[in-house]
Amino acid sequence: MDFKGSDTIPGPRAEDQLPHTAQSAAKIVIVGGFGVGKTTMVGSVSEITPLTTEETMTQAGIGVDDNFGSASKTATTVAMDFGRISITDQLVLYLFGTPGQQRFWFLWNGLFEGALGAVVLVDTRRLEVSFDVMGRLEERGVPFVVAVNSFPDAPRYDLEELRTALDLTPDIPIMECDVRRRASSRDVLMTLMRFLHSLAMTGSLT
Repeated sequence: MDFKGSDTIPGPRAEDQLPHTAQSAAKIVIVGGFGVGKTTMVGSVSEITPLTTEETMTQAGIGVDDNFGSASKTATTVAMDFGRISITDQLVLYLFGTPGQQRFWFLWNGLFEGALGAVVLVDTRRLEVSFDVMGRLEERGVPFVVAVNSFPDAPRYDLEELRTALDLTPDIPIMECDVRRRASSRDVLMTLMRFLHSLAMTGSLT
């Protein structure tokens, strides 16, 4: 559509407009290693068409990016993913998915700015990546929950075994999820919101 010579600037689509009942909003970041499902989670749960910055992977990434367990992946997030979900009529969450490749992690600091909390997505085939991810959140003082994304070929462990392996304190929620399913992704976000509420009630959330 050509808007040349027109004084009319197109507004947002009706389905993308913020609900008129919304009274407050919170920024949530979804973090994790490469190929763990961040883009999929934002896309599955967002009530608006998500903004993605996926680019086709090229030969230049060979030997630089660790794509173990994601050999069939052909695109990668290079800046962020963005979506929105209404938790209640009054509360809206803005979701920011971070890039997973370590050469793009310098962008994380900006995405963490102003975040109320975070979801750490975990792939049991690459648990070691999670330590750096959680360490960065702890450095910035961003509370988080851990969601173990279900991959068909990934080993399954008891959640308490994973809690020990990831060195999580007893208060940090950990759960299994399937980020392809909207209900599962929403449950993760609801768990995060309950966790943040509990921190606020005890004065631990600053």
